[in-house]
Amino acid sequence: MLLELNDLHVSYGAIRALKGISCQVAEGQIVALIGANGAGKTTTLRTISGLIRPQLGTITYKGQPITKMPPHQIVSLGICQVPEGRRVFTRMTVMENLEMGAYIRKDKVGVKEDIKKVFERFPRLEERKNQLSGTLSGGEQQMLAMGRALMSRPQVLLMDEPSMGLAPMLVREIFSIIKEINQTGTTILLVEQNAHMALSISHRAYVLETGEIVLSGPAADLANNPEVQKAYLGE
Repeated sequence: MLLELNDLHVSYGAIRALKGISCQVAEGQIVALIGANGAGKTTTLRTISGLIRPQLGTITYKGQPITKMPPHQIVSLGICQVPEGRRVFTRMTVMENLEMGAYIRKDKVGVKEDIKKVFERFPRLEERKNQLSGTLSGGEQQMLAMGRALMSRPQVLLMDEPSMGLAPMLVREIFSIIKEINQTGTTILLVEQNAHMALSISHRAYVLETGEIVLSGPAADLANNPEVQKAYLGE
């Protein structure tokens, strides 16, 4: 198994955000983590990234414990996060943001090649490469956040609410790109409130409620589960 979370407990003071969650992400898959606001989805990703330390439990990547590693070391192993709300560097250009995504790399030729690949995948970013990223639309900023993460050549991409605040047409475009990124060999752990879209492109899924995993299984099975349909798919 590529990435494994085992019995993770995370608290913020007296608030228990994660209450012993365990899940697995197999190589080459898109795994969705769905649930309502406050369920613990973002906390899960931030804990994997090393931004939050769990009180109990372990995280292993390719069999190696990474629970106590600092974030930059986790990125260098091949795990990178596209944060909720884009978090692009608004006072830097598109090109400078992409270069920041490659800050751990020393292969200048490879970095140039990967910038070219990002521009092929996101042509709008090439058109705006010298533009300050704070002047981009929400959809363009989301593309930039994804492109910046891809510049680290991740093996696992953690995506936090990529559809947030986007028009329906752009949501479809972003999810199509996520599927494309996965098909080129990147494993994806996807946190998303748009459960319908998330389940439609995922191989496996977990449902998180108040810090606990209450359902898991193949994404198609969860999409057809009456409980999931009622709670998250509006059916």
